[in-house]
Amino acid sequence: MQYTTFGRRTGLRISELALGTGNFGTRWGYGSEREEAKSVFDGYVAAGGNFIDTADNYQVGQSEELVGEFIASDRDHFVVATKYTLGVAPNGGLSRTGNSRKNLIQSVEGSLKRLNTDRIDLLWAHFDDGVTPLDEMLRAFDDLVRSGKILYAGLSNFPAWRVARADTIAELRGLSPIAGIQFEYSLAERSADRELLPMAEALGLGAALWSPLGGGMLTGKYRGGNKEGRLTGFGGALVRTEHGERETAVLDAVLAIAAEIGVSPSHVAIAWLLHKAHRSPTALIPILGSRTRAQLDATLSATTLQLTPEQADRLTQASAITLGAPYDVIAQTADTIAGGNAGLLRKPYLPVK
Repeated sequence: MQYTTFGRRTGLRISELALGTGNFGTRWGYGSEREEAKSVFDGYVAAGGNFIDTADNYQVGQSEELVGEFIASDRDHFVVATKYTLGVAPNGGLSRTGNSRKNLIQSVEGSLKRLNTDRIDLLWAHFDDGVTPLDEMLRAFDDLVRSGKILYAGLSNFPAWRVARADTIAELRGLSPIAGIQFEYSLAERSADRELLPMAEALGLGAALWSPLGGGMLTGKYRGGNKEGRLTGFGGALVRTEHGERETAVLDAVLAIAAEIGVSPSHVAIAWLLHKAHRSPTALIPILGSRTRAQLDATLSATTLQLTPEQADRLTQASAITLGAPYDVIAQTADTIAGGNAGLLRKPYLPVK
């Protein structure tokens, strides 16, 4: 496995694939028992992985507890990221959810205990709560960084304009900077191409990409009526399905290339993300959310799979989305804007073929 720094803002060294641990535990009624979770963890570490992503609410705190147990023998080797916003207990109420300083502080204290560690390497605000002022969050992040309880802070599932504003506020006020963002991204879901991804690349923010297999859709296992896995385990939440022509075209392309190379569809879907990551000016880190060791093994080998430019382009074109306003209008007038040389315009403004 290769390594990179988490964006251009940090010297934090991480592996090119992160391990998401939302399936570590069974308190949601679906997930991995301890032995299976440990096997997934061990397989990821043996492959060279060091970036572990969890959250206080995953499996009602059980994920953090298991991660804390698994990293204990070599804590300093791992980059441990966790999240706050939703609270540990379901239906936690007003005092235990949201992004306020109050909930941030009490969430961090709880996570430190469950992880059995003295600091969190990267703390994410899990979701934008639509209420808490950015200034309040940034000052609280800065206090925690200065105290050593967290080392870096990031924003997960936030709109691009909120991230950009937070980044500017932190810079102007001399607060700890936003290190990175986390959002859903895969061949099945490329909405981030409109704003989030260009912003991360322009500002040098690290980008952690969750659900790189579209919740299982890109494995092809749901085609033909198979409903095993997250489709039923999570009640359909966080799962992409073949509900239109674009999704069918994407899966057709993934399956065709997998057959050509002689690998699993999972390899192809992850390899496309890594192909994109290796050409990005900032770090793009897919988060593997494997529930079983078999699922992990079916994706890890993607690090050694080299797609040809033609194969990568086929996948890119099959999964392309319409960028919408103002990008479509800019693309239509590109030649005029660029003084007769449309090639001067940056890639995000080029029309989708």
